[in-house]
Amino acid sequence: MTLWMVRAGRHGEQEQKAIDNGFVTIGWNELPDLSSIITKDELKKLYNRVYPSEKKRKVANAVGQVWRFLKGINIGDLVALPLKTQYAIAIGKVTGPYEYRDDFGDIIRHIRRVEWIKVDIPRTDFDQDLLYSLGAAMTVCQIRRNNAEARVRAMLEGKPRRKKAIEEQELRDIEETSRDLILSRIGQKFKGHELARLVEAVIKAQGYVTSRSEPGPDGGVDILAGSGALGFDSPRICVQVKSSASPVGVEVLRALQGTSQSFKAQQGLLVSWGGFKRTVLEEARRSFFTVRLWDSGDLLNEILKNYDQFPDDLKAELPLKRIWSPVLEE
Repeated sequence: MTLWMVRAGRHGEQEQKAIDNGFVTIGWNELPDLSSIITKDELKKLYNRVYPSEKKRKVANAVGQVWRFLKGINIGDLVALPLKTQYAIAIGKVTGPYEYRDDFGDIIRHIRRVEWIKVDIPRTDFDQDLLYSLGAAMTVCQIRRNNAEARVRAMLEGKPRRKKAIEEQELRDIEETSRDLILSRIGQKFKGHELARLVEAVIKAQGYVTSRSEPGPDGGVDILAGSGALGFDSPRICVQVKSSASPVGVEVLRALQGTSQSFKAQQGLLVSWGGFKRTVLEEARRSFFTVRLWDSGDLLNEILKNYDQFPDDLKAELPLKRIWSPVLEE
């Protein structure tokens, strides 16, 4: 058996239907039903008819990926779906052959059925070399370096991680790799209540006046934030910060909503380093005008946006430098 990475759109536009309906999918929706394709040469000829203006190198790259999705992935293989809508990775087992579908909307045509094993594994649970491989700038690729499949299976079984030094030669998304490295540093340096201190720095940089609870029982709120010179103005926000590596459940969200009412705050912010279970995302959507959720990826976005306004001592603890890089093209 093999471990594959299959993406669900450049911006994650296909991932919700993929998870809700139990499949993985690829783009190239202009291609017709591929069920009758027997050889890779047949696929290449069809691809050239559908995309006649593409250059040879791009054709070779695309045909290779579509062929792997069509014939390379076997029933029983594991598949990893790096999510864009939350900073997590879904892992499932392939349960069916290639299918052509036209009932999931215009952006989904080619699918493979999948039984999702876990859909909300925080990226911080993966060793850096696995993240490097899962950051490959392709839609479909096999993940095989450093015994990747066995290690992912061990993760799913709850076995401890084994760190390894890695040399990774595959083309990678430089931005995603940098973000993973920064998150790893934050996870090492800002454990427990220290993560609340980092979140407070972000909120202060956004212009709020804050009050942070001391370590220990916090009464359901880690940070109080208000607008205006003294923090008396609206919006008034209750912030709860969870530094655990595990996704939090809906009970944590409901507790924050109750605490916000007790403090007469109009809004609540729940920050969870380990992300959120699917039930939390669904309930938070129904509370869109009163609650916001930040997982580790959202927190990193806010850190990068507000880093210049951080105090010097915090910058010394988390030194970051902005660099420019060319965009990697498929």
